Amino acid sequence: MLKIGLIGFGFMGRMHFDNYARLAAEGQQIKVVAICDVAIETLKNAKAGGNMATAQETYDLSGYALYDSVDKMIASEELDLIDITLPTTLHADLTCELLEKGYHVFCEKPMARSSDQARRMVETAERTGRKLQIGQCLRFWPAYEYLKACVEDKRYGDVTGGYFYRGSHAPAGWFLNGELSGGALLDMHIHDTDIVNWLFGKPERVSTIGRNIIPGSGFDAASTHYVYPDGKVLNAQVDWTLEGDFGFEMGFRVNFAGANIILGKDGLTVNPSDAPGFKPELADHDGYYGELRSFTNAILKDEAIEVCPPASTLASLEIVEAEQQSAERGGEWIKL
Repeated sequence: MLKIGLIGFGFMGRMHFDNYARLAAEGQQIKVVAICDVAIETLKNAKAGGNMATAQETYDLSGYALYDSVDKMIASEELDLIDITLPTTLHADLTCELLEKGYHVFCEKPMARSSDQARRMVETAERTGRKLQIGQCLRFWPAYEYLKACVEDKRYGDVTGGYFYRGSHAPAGWFLNGELSGGALLDMHIHDTDIVNWLFGKPERVSTIGRNIIPGSGFDAASTHYVYPDGKVLNAQVDWTLEGDFGFEMGFRVNFAGANIILGKDGLTVNPSDAPGFKPELADHDGYYGELRSFTNAILKDEAIEVCPPASTLASLEIVEAEQQSAERGGEWIKL
């Protein structure tokens, strides 16, 4: 039985809690035994906001050991896996500390505030032999998994171009301190940068135009072009200033030599050049479930982290840093 400690019980902590509960109900040999948050006494009876709904508005945590200190939790509990859903600036040091103590670690995205910090996380995991996975959940989202399969097996030929996007209303609190969060580029746009990296590897160079709208928050809206040797035309856009009734949206359009594949508000559609369009059958889960299932399976079976290894998510962060540099220089091309 894999014993899990969860650090952070805001929106993302609850999303992870829900999916661990689902996995356990399905027979996965895991159990959340402890939850830690500096504000646990307040949060255990409060709602958590986010751009998706958690399974419950409030949670009955009477069956769990609750802590307001990580040190207290690890001193009191026998844990195998520790899940970190804390602000970005806390990721690197805590992850490395826990890996050094012998725990497997799942850490939310973005991996760290800088690539230097993320590289230290990768090196610590390799040296300690503990497993580390970062929560780049789109790699496990069924629509993106389908797209990945089409890219790899070339069922519709080579990719000729594509467009990825996500947008929402502005976040709150520390997210709007660009020094802490990295702004929309690091906190939100990194999802699509990571997908570009996962599908095609590192680009040769990037050019990003960004704009700050909310004072102090970094770039709130941005558009990036990615250049690859084969000439495919790729762009990704982000905007977290879409107020009013917009809500949240993510999607893509990817063109192949023999088809286009589109993810929009009406789901995933494949439009072959020589046949009627169709909606492929997809798995009935989201990326949060998929990533936690994959990680716990890797620990239980002592297998390598295949879909989302930390060296790959480090590369995604390096690309975002190049995008940041480009935006600061008015869209100048930055080589990687």
